Parts: sequence; structure tokens; C-alpha cells
Amino acid sequence: MGWFEPISKVFAEWNSAVESHVPLFKEILYWVIGLQLLHAGVSALLDKTNTNRLGSGLFWILSGVTFIGGSFIPPLYIGILICLIGLLTLFKQVKTGDLPEVDQEKAEENAQKFGNKIFIPVLMLGFVAMIVGLTFESLSAVSVGLGAFVGTLCVLWITRSKPSDLLASNSRMVQQVSTTGILPQLLAALGAIFTAAGVGEVISSIIGGLVPADSRFFGVVAYVLGMVIFTMIMGNAFAAFTVITAGVGVPFVFALGADPYIAGALAMTAGFCGTLMTPMAGNFNALPAALLEMKDEYKVIKEQIPVALIMVVVHVVLMYVLAF
Repeated sequence: MGWFEPISKVFAEWNSAVESHVPLFKEILYWVIGLQLLHAGVSALLDKTNTNRLGSGLFWILSGVTFIGGSFIPPLYIGILICLIGLLTLFKQVKTGDLPEVDQEKAEENAQKFGNKIFIPVLMLGFVAMIVGLTFESLSAVSVGLGAFVGTLCVLWITRSKPSDLLASNSRMVQQVSTTGILPQLLAALGAIFTAAGVGEVISSIIGGLVPADSRFFGVVAYVLGMVIFTMIMGNAFAAFTVITAGVGVPFVFALGADPYIAGALAMTAGFCGTLMTPMAGNFNALPAALLEMKDEYKVIKEQIPVALIMVVVHVVLMYVLAF
């Protein structure tokens, strides 16, 4: 293993060198996302076919401002902007005009022309994100963004398109996804608020009156179902994990001798079962329905529910058998 030590030392030095630049990398990614949203907002404002172009434009412009100005705009004002965004959605002021339709003949021609090459950008996104995350631990927070950048370059190279060609697609995709696009960020923030507010402690006290304190099986059932149900409410398993693990996992599963690594990993994937069954998981369920222009916006969820329920039972069995 002597040859491995110098390599490890080099990677450790690289991690140390780039760690100080991580905040800058994050800021750049936030600005890129913000500029995308601003472009969609301006496009919506200029779209005369949109009967609610003012509300739609404001929605995306304000969303873009929160990404670009999040580091220097006081939290109070960011909160006000978020409330304005919520009001625009509440009063149904966000709509989509007549977006350019995809030319089916051209799409078929491109499918024949590029074949499986079209999957390279998507694969590169995941591959680059994984390599960057494993090689530079300090860059793991921006690895997906870097992967997306490399994937975009691959798209331009494979299709021989110009960077300007991305603008029309950006506006069309953002507006087509509509308000669902910002749901993951809002739900993640809600999870942090719930944790800070002590929701986990409240859940623990409720579960304590229902689940025998010394029962491994009922503790596992409560942990798994808690993750499933709370994820369905939050729409995000990551947001639910901290709350349910603190309120149910630690006192009713870990305290009885469960391996926290195994039980925690299974709790997270149990939460994903809840993701399959809720419209709150916009990026998983509402987004595909919007992009595919499905008549039934809940069709994706309906097809996933049977599989999700089976997997919930499987998670209970696996956690009970493997974690103890």
C-alpha cells in the first residue's frame, strides 16, 4: 500500500486547496440558476399570448432574485419575496402562454441522427458529479452543478448547437414546469424550520404513547411509516429524515441496539417510497407529468403506488432483520 499513500496525500492537498473556493463555486451556481429564472421571467413578460404575463413574469423574476441575491439581501426581504411568490401562486397568477411546440418530424429526424448519443450528456452529469464528489470531498455540495455544466457542453458538442440555442429551451422548460420547479427548495426549507421548531420532539412524545418502548418490531414499523408519511407531507425524504430520525429513529430504534448506519440508510429509502405516492414531490411526480403533457396529472403517482406499498413492507422486514 506504499504507492497509495502519496496519491492520498496529493488528493488531501487538492481538497484543502479547493475548499476555500467552495463558497465562490456555490455563488456562481446560484447566479446561473437565478439568471435562468430571470430569462424565463422576462420571456413571460414579453409573451403577449399569456393572459397572466405580468404575474407569470413577476413569479420567475422574483424567484431569480432570491437565488442571485440570497447572499447579500437581508433574510427579512428574502422572506417577503417568498411570500409574494406564494401569493402569486395562491391567486393563480402564474400561467403559461403559447410556448413553441416541438416539431415532431424534426424530433424524429434528430432521434435517428443522434441515436443513443443523446444519453451521453445525462450520463456525464451523474458520472462527473460522482467523480468530483469522491475525489474532492469539499466540492460534493457543487458536484451536481459541475456535472450539469459538463453535460450541457456535451449537448452542444453532440448536437452542434450554439449556446444561444439554449435560451429558447430554457424559457420553454421553466415555464412548462411552472410553479412545481421551486417546490423542492421550499420543502427543504420547511424541513429545516420543522427541525428548529422541535417538531421531532412532538412526534416522539406522540409515538411514545402508541409504541411500546421495548418493542423492536413496532419501533421499526413506526420509523418506516413515519418516514413514508412525513415524506408524503413534506414531499422530500431529506427534509423528513432529520425530523423523524430525531423523533422516532433515535428513541425507538437506535436506542434498542439497531445499527444506525443500516437503519438510517433504510429509513431514507423508505422515505423515497413516500415520494412515489405524493403530489408534493413535484420534481419526481408533477414534473414528468408536466413535461410529458399528460392529461391526468396524477397518473405517474397512480402507477407508482402499488410498487411503493410493496416496498414499504420490504423495508420493515429488511430493517428488522438487518439492523439488529
